[in-house]
Amino acid sequence: MEVIKVSARSRSTAVAGAIAGVIRDQGYAEVQAIGASAVNQAVKAVAIARGYLQEDGIAIASIPVFVEVEIQGLERTAVKLVVWTVAREALPERLLALFEAEQGENQQRDAAEEVAQTED
Repeated sequence: MEVIKVSARSRSTAVAGAIAGVIRDQGYAEVQAIGASAVNQAVKAVAIARGYLQEDGIAIASIPVFVEVEIQGLERTAVKLVVWTVAREALPERLLALFEAEQGENQQRDAAEEVAQTED
């Protein structure tokens, strides 16, 4: 399994696309970041990937863990976000309600965009 490495300069949407692709293929992904800015980008990427995957009816969960990695002979502490698919039925009711509300908002937005396109 290839670890998706994130830096402070990584585009969160690009990382999110990579996460979503790996999740679709394997159902499991690991995202690794070193430093506060890189961890911020990684967390945003997981949130964005959740939205991408939700459109396909795929729900995910994630847990952060600390790992020691060696970079150029030095040991560094990284944050690894482990991401995997979960059955929607396994989600707590409050979380499921948030997802369903968000899906409803997305459907309303899509319908409004469709109407705007037909009016043009």
